[in-house]
Amino acid sequence: MQTAAPPEVRTTCPYCGVGCGVIARRGGLGGVTVRGDPDHPANRGRLCSKGTALGDTIGLEGRCLTPRVDGVDSDWEAALSQVAARFSETIAQHGPESVAFYVSGQMLTEDYYVANKLMKGFIGSANIDTNSRLCMASTVAGHRRAFGTDTVPGNYEDLELADVVVLVGSNLAWCHPVLFQRIMAARAARPAMRIVTVDPRRTVTSDSAELHLAIAPGGDVALFNRLLAAIADRGAFAPDFVNFHVSGLSQALNAARADCGHTGLSDAEIDAFLALWIGTEKVVTVFSQGVNQSSSGTDKVNAILNCHLATGRIGRPGMGPFSVTGQPNAMGGREVGGMATTLACHMDVENADHRDAVQRFWDAPAMPQANGLKAVDMFKAVAEGRIKAIWIIGTNPVVSLPDADRVRDALARCDFVVVSDMFATTDTARLAHVLLPATGWGEKDGTVTNSDRTISRQRPFLPKPGQARHDWDILADVARRMGWPAAFDYAGPGDVFREHAALSGIAAGFGLDFDISGMGSQDYDSLVPHRWGPERFFGAGRFYHPGGKARMVPVSHRPPVAVPSPEFPLWLNTGRIRDQWHTMTRTGRSARLSQHLAEPFAEIHPDTAARAGIGPSSLVQVTSPTGAAIVRALISDRVRPDQVFVPMHWTRGSAPSGRVGPLLAAVIDPVSGQPESKAGIVRVAPYGPGFHAFAVTRADILPDTAYWARVRTDAGWRIELAGEVPGDWVAFAIGLFGPGDVTSVIDPARGIARVAVLRNGLLQGALFAGPGPVAVSRQYLSGLPGQVVPDVLSGRPGQGVPDPGPTVCACFSVGLNTILSAIDTGGLTTVAQIGTALSAGTNCGSCRPEIAALLARSVHREAAE
Repeated sequence: MQTAAPPEVRTTCPYCGVGCGVIARRGGLGGVTVRGDPDHPANRGRLCSKGTALGDTIGLEGRCLTPRVDGVDSDWEAALSQVAARFSETIAQHGPESVAFYVSGQMLTEDYYVANKLMKGFIGSANIDTNSRLCMASTVAGHRRAFGTDTVPGNYEDLELADVVVLVGSNLAWCHPVLFQRIMAARAARPAMRIVTVDPRRTVTSDSAELHLAIAPGGDVALFNRLLAAIADRGAFAPDFVNFHVSGLSQALNAARADCGHTGLSDAEIDAFLALWIGTEKVVTVFSQGVNQSSSGTDKVNAILNCHLATGRIGRPGMGPFSVTGQPNAMGGREVGGMATTLACHMDVENADHRDAVQRFWDAPAMPQANGLKAVDMFKAVAEGRIKAIWIIGTNPVVSLPDADRVRDALARCDFVVVSDMFATTDTARLAHVLLPATGWGEKDGTVTNSDRTISRQRPFLPKPGQARHDWDILADVARRMGWPAAFDYAGPGDVFREHAALSGIAAGFGLDFDISGMGSQDYDSLVPHRWGPERFFGAGRFYHPGGKARMVPVSHRPPVAVPSPEFPLWLNTGRIRDQWHTMTRTGRSARLSQHLAEPFAEIHPDTAARAGIGPSSLVQVTSPTGAAIVRALISDRVRPDQVFVPMHWTRGSAPSGRVGPLLAAVIDPVSGQPESKAGIVRVAPYGPGFHAFAVTRADILPDTAYWARVRTDAGWRIELAGEVPGDWVAFAIGLFGPGDVTSVIDPARGIARVAVLRNGLLQGALFAGPGPVAVSRQYLSGLPGQVVPDVLSGRPGQGVPDPGPTVCACFSVGLNTILSAIDTGGLTTVAQIGTALSAGTNCGSCRPEIAALLARSVHREAAE
């Protein structure tokens, strides 16, 4: 009798704020297949490389499956009793301001809601903040200053309807690939559509733009102030809209005219931008972390909003400012008041009427009278002993916060640290007094809200592993143990959602924007994606300040707090890479996502590298006033000579010397509290180890060398190493791979060593070392552990064995050499032809700019020949 296939489940991707619909199905052998949901309005079936590889990230390896107290396995009764008791005792002795929650944009809305309710309504403190503070807090503050509430005016369709899309501080092709592909498809249908990128780096997104403005760090306010002044000079105001619906024009315009801030752009570049923006009615200005993560981030947001308000280009099809968020439920967290400066449903902590309404609705004993501590200040309070108990849920601040080593030291000294997470191995989880096993994607049950206000269900299709529990359930259990059983008596996430929806109706009674009260009566299990509010806000000019007018905010250029000096002469820019997510706790489990850029790097301009004596692929030490890192040099003219770019993803478990958090000072925007992650100051210098090495291994090992970086492969792990030359290369290799039969080629005079360890004829590991970066076929070698490989020490495939080369297309695991071979032998001349031949670039499209660059390089090579 044939067993029926498990049903497909419609759910939502757990990565960025695009909020793509996913259809998942469990396989017969425990695997999971995923595909894009063709009916979801965010992606219409598209997925990026990370979404495509979601099935690779499912598994119990490394999962936290039981509560742990003081490093010892325990049970829920003991663990939660201790959490409740320690928080209650701390509050009784030191007051509610002595405790805090630090939560995550990867929590579901229901989890966020219960955490916010417990801290603000029952503990009586606003000391709950979220890692979304690192992502989009400046946008929240800018929206509230301009609109009176945190409202996203437009939707994704506007990106396709616009005639000009301006991408400010957004590498959309890598960070929000599905939105990028929607724009590319729209431009293919309407070739007159234009794209502008405003970014210090020339990214793969910039390669697809008609105009790239390589702006100086912190120059965004000055640029958009020049735009506002030009709008006035060229008579491009919308007088009726401004006169009836906007206040503060004269003050904002005066500030703009007086702004002489440095943009780093030529007059010709600025003129081209002004002409395109002013001369095109349908303009959407998309902004992301390059705007938000700044000590003047809120002012940058308002500088952009000022231009759209002045021209009335807001709330109508194909025009408006648009913030794209970096996390799957950053918006849901904003909606439930998951930040230290907000209440649920877009109400305000410091508004007495709002506090009273929420307190009565919750029947809560206490409400905070003032805003709580934002993320950076929260961990400063931990370091100073003012916060004595903290609960961290679904995030890794020891890696992601600025001045990360001090954050780690603060948590190590804190009286009581609770961590809820899927994994016990994160840098933060290792510091927990109580570690609570939480469910993850595929197991969780609730809702998320994406960047254009669409609420979608995340549905479970996997059982909860071990003793793992949902975050809302854990929080509610602790709340009941602290003495509030009736207020937290939820039977399931649907109960939480219905309560949240009902509270939004009360918020709507204050004339606020967020109202999902109608959704509360719908069947929770069958909820379909739904965009709350109208299709677009503000087209009719009704805003949420008293009097109903928007406010243009006078802003002026302020340079970053730290500026380069002879000791630290370079700007440090940070960000993401294409195939990894945050601190890689999920994406790092996928071998195919780990091959494109397999170790931390510093992107350095050739002139800067030459002055510092840094060669291609060498190791480099990056030093800031707060810390240092050792990373691989990537020499490229995509960065300006006065800048260096280092990505953010690596941790103590993947590349301990490559962490970017210690390089960043804890400098924040005075309005939003968002850290300045795009404008640190550093110096770079060659790092000269005694040896460089590459290794492949079946085993999960942590080398004891000055530098190492590891990623998964289908056969085990691949590792880059560097450090002091060992006295015995064979002993060193056995220390890495374990005992076995050894074959080796060692040349002490040249500093070259190649050692392989086999057991029962199967390769356990191989090491290739030399005095400089090692030239071997990494992709080929990565597949050899566990196999019979007689010629492994050659480091290259034998005759007739293909070497795919470094991965270019992660969706289909297509390598560089495979693409170049297809170009040469097949006479391929377009990205589309390569897609037809190899499938590369036909899914998420993130690799299409790289394929185009390979084609261009091939053309140049042929011309030279």
